[in-house]
Amino acid sequence: MKPNGVARVVARTAGIAALLMSVGAMAQGWRPPAEAQRCPSKWGADDERGAANHMKPETVMRAAKLIRTGEVIELAHMLNAPASNSPARVWSMTTKRSNPPAGANQRGGNEEMVTTELGQIGTQFDAFPHQMIASKMYNCVKLDDVETRNGFTKLGVENVGMIFTRGVMIDVAALKGVDMLPDTYEITVEDLQQALARQKLTLQPGDAVLIHTGYGKLWGKDTARYVRANPGIGVAAAEWLIKHDPILLGADNAPVEVLPNPDKQLSLPVHQIALVVHGVHLLENLKLDVLAAKGVHEFALTLQPLKIKGGTSSTVSPAAIR
Repeated sequence: MKPNGVARVVARTAGIAALLMSVGAMAQGWRPPAEAQRCPSKWGADDERGAANHMKPETVMRAAKLIRTGEVIELAHMLNAPASNSPARVWSMTTKRSNPPAGANQRGGNEEMVTTELGQIGTQFDAFPHQMIASKMYNCVKLDDVETRNGFTKLGVENVGMIFTRGVMIDVAALKGVDMLPDTYEITVEDLQQALARQKLTLQPGDAVLIHTGYGKLWGKDTARYVRANPGIGVAAAEWLIKHDPILLGADNAPVEVLPNPDKQLSLPVHQIALVVHGVHLLENLKLDVLAAKGVHEFALTLQPLKIKGGTSSTVSPAAIR
Protein backbone atom coordinates (compact mmCIF):
# COMPACT_ATOMS: atom_id res chain seq x y z
CA MET A 1 0.00 0.00 0.00
CA LYS A 2 1.26 3.49 -0.83
CA PRO A 3 2.08 5.84 2.07
CA ASN A 4 -0.79 8.17 1.23
CA GLY A 5 -3.10 5.14 1.21
CA VAL A 6 -1.98 4.28 4.74
CA ALA A 7 -2.71 7.83 5.81
CA ARG A 8 -6.22 7.63 4.38
CA VAL A 9 -6.91 4.36 6.19
CA VAL A 10 -5.63 5.78 9.49
CA ALA A 11 -7.70 8.92 9.06
CA ARG A 12 -10.81 6.93 8.16
CA THR A 13 -10.34 4.63 11.17
CA ALA A 14 -9.93 7.62 13.47
CA GLY A 15 -13.04 9.21 11.99
CA ILE A 16 -15.11 6.08 12.57
CA ALA A 17 -13.85 5.82 16.14
CA ALA A 18 -14.74 9.45 16.79
CA LEU A 19 -18.19 8.94 15.32
CA LEU A 20 -18.86 5.93 17.51
CA MET A 21 -17.64 7.81 20.58
CA SER A 22 -19.89 10.78 19.84
CA VAL A 23 -22.87 8.51 19.23
CA GLY A 24 -22.28 6.73 22.52
CA ALA A 25 -21.96 10.00 24.37
CA MET A 26 -25.18 11.28 22.82
CA ALA A 27 -27.16 8.26 24.06
CA GLN A 28 -25.84 8.38 27.59
CA GLY A 29 -27.66 10.15 30.36
CA TRP A 30 -31.27 9.23 29.44
CA ARG A 31 -33.50 8.38 32.34
CA PRO A 32 -37.27 7.73 32.35
CA PRO A 33 -39.38 10.88 32.59
CA ALA A 34 -41.42 11.46 35.72
CA GLU A 35 -45.02 10.28 35.83
CA ALA A 36 -46.32 13.82 35.53
CA GLN A 37 -44.42 14.15 32.24
CA ARG A 38 -45.68 10.94 30.65
CA CYS A 39 -49.18 10.54 32.08
CA PRO A 40 -51.88 10.84 31.07
CA SER A 41 -51.22 9.72 27.51
CA LYS A 42 -52.03 12.13 24.70
CA TRP A 43 -54.75 9.63 23.78
CA GLY A 44 -56.46 10.08 27.15
CA ALA A 45 -56.12 8.90 30.74
CA ASP A 46 -58.16 5.73 30.16
CA ASP A 47 -56.65 4.84 26.79
CA GLU A 48 -55.42 1.26 26.22
CA ARG A 49 -54.51 1.41 22.52
CA GLY A 50 -51.85 4.08 22.27
CA ALA A 51 -50.68 4.72 18.72
CA ALA A 52 -53.04 2.00 17.48
CA ASN A 53 -55.62 4.79 17.68
CA HIS A 54 -54.23 5.86 14.30
CA MET A 55 -56.22 3.02 12.75
CA LYS A 56 -59.08 4.84 11.04
CA PRO A 57 -60.79 4.45 7.63
CA GLU A 58 -58.62 7.22 6.18
CA THR A 59 -55.49 5.34 7.34
CA VAL A 60 -56.63 2.26 5.42
CA MET A 61 -57.52 4.24 2.31
CA ARG A 62 -54.17 6.03 2.34
CA ALA A 63 -52.32 2.73 2.54
CA ALA A 64 -54.49 1.10 -0.12
CA LYS A 65 -53.40 3.74 -2.65
CA LEU A 66 -49.86 2.34 -2.40
CA ILE A 67 -50.97 -1.01 -3.86
CA ARG A 68 -50.19 -0.91 -7.57
CA THR A 69 -49.00 -4.43 -8.53
CA GLY A 70 -50.68 -6.64 -5.92
CA GLU A 71 -47.35 -8.20 -4.94
CA VAL A 72 -47.35 -9.56 -1.38
CA ILE A 73 -44.03 -9.85 0.49
CA GLU A 74 -44.17 -11.76 3.76
CA LEU A 75 -42.13 -10.28 6.60
CA ALA A 76 -42.27 -13.04 9.22
CA HIS A 77 -39.78 -15.76 10.05
CA MET A 78 -40.84 -19.39 10.29
CA LEU A 79 -41.98 -20.61 13.69
CA ASN A 80 -39.91 -23.62 14.65
CA ALA A 81 -37.55 -24.67 17.39
CA PRO A 82 -34.16 -24.29 15.62
CA ALA A 83 -34.93 -20.69 14.66
CA SER A 84 -36.21 -19.58 18.06
CA ASN A 85 -35.14 -16.01 18.71
CA SER A 86 -34.17 -16.85 22.28
CA PRO A 87 -32.89 -20.18 23.59
CA ALA A 88 -34.51 -19.39 26.94
CA ARG A 89 -37.98 -19.27 25.39
CA VAL A 90 -40.05 -22.37 24.80
CA TRP A 91 -41.23 -23.72 21.45
CA SER A 92 -42.19 -27.38 21.39
CA MET A 93 -44.53 -28.99 18.86
CA THR A 94 -45.77 -32.57 18.87
CA THR A 95 -47.85 -33.98 16.02
CA LYS A 96 -50.68 -36.38 16.77
CA ARG A 97 -53.35 -38.26 14.89
CA SER A 98 -56.71 -36.77 15.81
CA ASN A 99 -58.70 -39.74 14.56
CA PRO A 100 -58.15 -42.98 12.63
CA PRO A 101 -59.75 -43.44 9.20
CA ALA A 102 -63.48 -43.35 9.77
CA GLY A 103 -66.65 -43.71 7.73
CA ALA A 104 -67.15 -45.02 4.25
CA ASN A 105 -64.90 -42.24 2.99
CA GLN A 106 -62.07 -43.23 5.37
CA ARG A 107 -61.52 -39.73 6.72
CA GLY A 108 -58.36 -39.48 8.79
CA GLY A 109 -57.08 -36.45 10.67
CA ASN A 110 -53.91 -34.94 12.15
CA GLU A 111 -53.32 -32.15 14.63
CA GLU A 112 -50.49 -30.80 16.73
CA MET A 113 -49.93 -29.81 20.33
CA VAL A 114 -47.78 -26.71 20.75
CA THR A 115 -46.22 -25.70 24.06
CA THR A 116 -44.76 -22.24 23.75
CA GLU A 117 -44.39 -18.71 25.07
CA LEU A 118 -46.61 -17.72 22.19
CA GLY A 119 -46.32 -13.97 22.52
CA GLN A 120 -42.55 -13.94 22.73
CA ILE A 121 -41.61 -16.28 19.87
CA GLY A 122 -40.74 -15.55 16.25
CA THR A 123 -41.68 -12.26 14.61
CA GLN A 124 -43.02 -10.52 17.69
CA PHE A 125 -45.45 -7.67 18.30
CA ASP A 126 -44.96 -6.02 21.70
CA ALA A 127 -48.00 -4.81 23.60
CA PHE A 128 -48.01 -2.46 26.57
CA PRO A 129 -47.94 -4.91 29.52
CA HIS A 130 -44.65 -6.26 28.15
CA GLN A 131 -42.57 -3.41 29.62
CA MET A 132 -42.67 -1.08 32.60
CA ILE A 133 -40.90 1.81 34.26
CA ALA A 134 -40.41 0.39 37.73
CA SER A 135 -43.86 -1.15 38.32
CA LYS A 136 -45.97 1.04 36.01
CA MET A 137 -46.96 0.48 32.39
CA TYR A 138 -48.28 2.75 29.66
CA ASN A 139 -50.55 5.50 30.99
CA CYS A 140 -49.10 4.80 34.46
CA VAL A 141 -51.19 1.68 34.91
CA LYS A 142 -49.94 -0.07 38.06
CA LEU A 143 -48.79 -3.66 37.74
CA ASP A 144 -50.49 -4.71 40.99
CA ASP A 145 -53.82 -3.30 39.79
CA VAL A 146 -54.01 -5.29 36.55
CA GLU A 147 -51.92 -8.44 36.93
CA THR A 148 -53.75 -11.74 37.36
CA ARG A 149 -52.69 -15.34 37.00
CA ASN A 150 -54.53 -15.53 33.67
CA GLY A 151 -53.41 -12.29 32.07
CA PHE A 152 -53.64 -8.54 32.50
CA THR A 153 -57.02 -6.89 32.98
CA LYS A 154 -55.91 -3.76 31.09
CA LEU A 155 -53.63 -2.98 28.13
CA GLY A 156 -53.62 -6.56 26.77
CA VAL A 157 -52.63 -7.22 23.18
CA GLU A 158 -56.27 -7.96 22.30
CA ASN A 159 -56.87 -4.20 22.30
CA VAL A 160 -54.69 -3.59 19.24
CA GLY A 161 -56.78 -5.13 16.47
CA MET A 162 -56.02 -5.07 12.75
CA ILE A 163 -53.30 -2.75 11.49
CA PHE A 164 -53.36 -1.73 7.84
CA THR A 165 -51.29 1.35 7.22
CA ARG A 166 -48.50 2.89 5.20
CA GLY A 167 -45.24 1.07 5.79
CA VAL A 168 -41.85 2.72 5.33
CA MET A 169 -38.66 0.70 5.43
CA ILE A 170 -35.58 2.77 6.22
CA ASP A 171 -32.63 0.87 4.79
CA VAL A 172 -29.69 1.95 6.92
CA ALA A 173 -27.57 -1.00 5.77
CA ALA A 174 -27.91 0.16 2.16
CA LEU A 175 -27.05 3.71 3.17
CA LYS A 176 -23.79 2.44 4.65
CA GLY A 177 -23.10 0.22 1.63
CA VAL A 178 -23.09 -3.03 3.62
CA ASP A 179 -25.20 -6.18 3.79
CA MET A 180 -25.26 -5.99 7.57
CA LEU A 181 -24.42 -3.24 10.03
CA PRO A 182 -21.69 -4.02 12.58
CA ASP A 183 -22.62 -5.58 15.89
CA THR A 184 -23.66 -2.94 18.46
CA TYR A 185 -23.78 -0.11 15.89
CA GLU A 186 -26.13 2.60 17.16
CA ILE A 187 -28.24 4.02 14.35
CA THR A 188 -28.31 7.80 14.65
CA VAL A 189 -30.81 10.48 13.72
CA GLU A 190 -28.48 11.48 10.90
CA ASP A 191 -28.47 7.92 9.56
CA LEU A 192 -32.27 7.90 9.44
CA GLN A 193 -32.46 11.34 7.83
CA GLN A 194 -29.88 10.45 5.19
CA ALA A 195 -31.50 7.11 4.39
CA LEU A 196 -34.93 8.71 4.00
CA ALA A 197 -33.46 11.43 1.76
CA ARG A 198 -31.75 8.74 -0.32
CA GLN A 199 -35.07 6.92 -0.65
CA LYS A 200 -36.92 10.21 -1.40
CA LEU A 201 -39.42 9.59 1.39
CA THR A 202 -40.76 11.50 4.38
CA LEU A 203 -42.52 10.09 7.42
CA GLN A 204 -46.21 10.71 8.12
CA PRO A 205 -48.36 10.25 11.24
CA GLY A 206 -49.63 6.69 11.55
CA ASP A 207 -46.79 5.10 9.57
CA ALA A 208 -45.34 1.72 10.43
CA VAL A 209 -41.61 2.47 10.38
CA LEU A 210 -39.36 -0.55 9.77
CA ILE A 211 -35.57 -0.41 9.93
CA HIS A 212 -33.33 -2.69 7.87
CA THR A 213 -30.01 -3.39 9.57
CA GLY A 214 -29.25 -6.64 7.74
CA TYR A 215 -29.01 -8.50 11.05
CA GLY A 216 -31.87 -10.77 10.04
CA LYS A 217 -29.32 -12.68 7.95
CA LEU A 218 -28.30 -14.42 11.18
CA TRP A 219 -31.79 -15.75 11.97
CA GLY A 220 -31.66 -19.53 12.25
CA LYS A 221 -27.97 -19.54 11.31
CA ASP A 222 -26.15 -18.02 14.28
CA THR A 223 -28.61 -17.70 17.16
CA ALA A 224 -25.88 -17.13 19.74
CA ARG A 225 -24.64 -14.04 17.91
CA TYR A 226 -28.16 -12.90 17.03
CA VAL A 227 -29.28 -12.69 20.65
CA ARG A 228 -25.96 -11.54 22.15
CA ALA A 229 -25.78 -8.08 20.56
CA ASN A 230 -27.10 -6.22 17.55
CA PRO A 231 -27.17 -2.91 15.68
CA GLY A 232 -30.30 -0.81 16.12
CA ILE A 233 -31.72 2.57 16.98
CA GLY A 234 -30.62 4.34 20.14
CA VAL A 235 -32.41 6.76 22.42
CA ALA A 236 -31.98 9.82 20.20
CA ALA A 237 -33.11 8.02 17.03
CA ALA A 238 -36.12 6.51 18.81
CA GLU A 239 -37.24 9.87 20.13
CA TRP A 240 -36.77 11.44 16.69
CA LEU A 241 -38.88 8.73 15.05
CA ILE A 242 -41.61 8.98 17.69
CA LYS A 243 -41.87 12.73 17.08
CA HIS A 244 -43.21 11.73 13.66
CA ASP A 245 -46.12 9.94 15.41
CA PRO A 246 -45.78 6.37 14.05
CA ILE A 247 -48.18 3.55 14.82
CA LEU A 248 -45.25 1.21 15.41
CA LEU A 249 -41.48 0.84 15.10
CA GLY A 250 -39.93 -2.39 13.82
CA ALA A 251 -36.61 -3.89 12.77
CA ASP A 252 -34.91 -7.06 11.60
CA ASN A 253 -33.31 -7.69 14.98
CA ALA A 254 -34.52 -8.97 18.35
CA PRO A 255 -35.15 -5.74 20.31
CA VAL A 256 -35.45 -3.09 17.53
CA GLU A 257 -32.94 -1.03 19.51
CA VAL A 258 -29.16 -1.28 19.76
CA LEU A 259 -27.94 -3.98 22.14
CA PRO A 260 -26.21 -3.38 24.46
CA ASN A 261 -26.95 0.28 24.90
CA PRO A 262 -23.82 2.48 24.85
CA ASP A 263 -24.81 3.70 28.29
CA LYS A 264 -23.92 0.62 30.34
CA GLN A 265 -26.34 1.70 33.06
CA LEU A 266 -29.34 1.41 30.73
CA SER A 267 -31.34 -1.73 29.93
CA LEU A 268 -33.29 -1.54 26.64
CA PRO A 269 -34.41 2.08 27.12
CA VAL A 270 -36.12 2.28 23.71
CA HIS A 271 -38.61 -0.32 24.94
CA GLN A 272 -39.58 2.09 27.70
CA ILE A 273 -39.58 5.14 25.42
CA ALA A 274 -41.85 3.49 22.87
CA LEU A 275 -44.14 1.21 24.87
CA VAL A 276 -44.36 2.91 28.26
CA VAL A 277 -43.83 6.62 27.64
CA HIS A 278 -45.41 7.11 24.20
CA GLY A 279 -47.65 4.09 23.61
CA VAL A 280 -45.93 3.09 20.35
CA HIS A 281 -45.80 -0.64 19.65
CA LEU A 282 -42.61 -2.49 18.69
CA LEU A 283 -42.32 -5.14 15.98
CA GLU A 284 -39.29 -7.39 16.39
CA ASN A 285 -37.48 -10.10 14.40
CA LEU A 286 -38.77 -8.97 11.02
CA LYS A 287 -37.68 -10.62 7.79
CA LEU A 288 -36.74 -7.65 5.63
CA ASP A 289 -34.27 -9.20 3.20
CA VAL A 290 -36.73 -9.43 0.29
CA LEU A 291 -37.83 -5.82 0.65
CA ALA A 292 -34.18 -4.75 0.78
CA ALA A 293 -33.18 -6.86 -2.23
CA LYS A 294 -36.01 -5.42 -4.30
CA GLY A 295 -35.45 -1.87 -3.09
CA VAL A 296 -39.01 -1.60 -1.78
CA HIS A 297 -39.23 1.21 0.75
CA GLU A 298 -42.92 2.22 0.72
CA PHE A 299 -45.89 -0.15 0.82
CA ALA A 300 -49.11 -1.06 2.57
CA LEU A 301 -48.37 -2.98 5.75
CA THR A 302 -50.89 -5.41 7.17
CA LEU A 303 -50.79 -7.39 10.41
CA GLN A 304 -53.04 -8.40 13.27
CA PRO A 305 -51.83 -9.64 16.63
CA LEU A 306 -53.53 -12.74 18.00
CA LYS A 307 -56.33 -11.87 20.38
CA ILE A 308 -54.56 -13.24 23.43
CA LYS A 309 -56.74 -11.76 26.15
CA GLY A 310 -54.54 -9.99 28.64
CA GLY A 311 -51.41 -10.90 26.70
CA THR A 312 -48.15 -8.98 26.77
CA SER A 313 -47.39 -9.56 23.09
CA SER A 314 -48.15 -11.77 20.11
CA THR A 315 -46.37 -13.69 17.41
CA VAL A 316 -47.46 -12.17 14.08
CA SER A 317 -47.09 -12.66 10.32
CA PRO A 318 -47.02 -9.18 8.79
CA ALA A 319 -46.95 -8.58 5.06
CA ALA A 320 -46.00 -5.74 2.75
CA ILE A 321 -48.32 -5.23 -0.23
CA ARG A 322 -47.36 -3.00 -3.13
